[in-house]
Amino acid sequence: MQKSSRLAIYALIELAADPERQVSVSEIGEKYRVSAHHLAKVMHTLGRAGLVRSIRGVGGGYSFSGNARRTTLLDVINLFEDMSSDCKLTDRDAATAAEWALFDVSCEINDIARATLGSITLSTMLKQIERHKKSAMARTSESEMA
Repeated sequence: MQKSSRLAIYALIELAADPERQVSVSEIGEKYRVSAHHLAKVMHTLGRAGLVRSIRGVGGGYSFSGNARRTTLLDVINLFEDMSSDCKLTDRDAATAAEWALFDVSCEINDIARATLGSITLSTMLKQIERHKKSAMARTSESEMA
């Protein structure tokens, strides 16, 4: 997954967690240790896709405008990279049996990745984050009691 795709997912998760909240590019960039300049380009793309809206002026920033239950990770990644299932062997006539076998396996992996990314929504990611936070808090409590 390319850096822009990861940044977009991080930003959308941050914004979708509280859709009423406005968050600046620099605040998101600082949290995820990324350049505000690069993140601004990502946010512009997300804005064109209708997933975020820009609020100008003092206290401005971005807020979530998409649908967290319907927006999948694949939807977001497709904004920044080609995840199409275009499995074509370029030199079919010269391909060896080993090349065909590896090509078939690679296509299958690509199809599985697309299916998985297409089934995970931003809402699912937010739930996963909450489970992780609860688990981390439980581990901390257990270690403090020991």
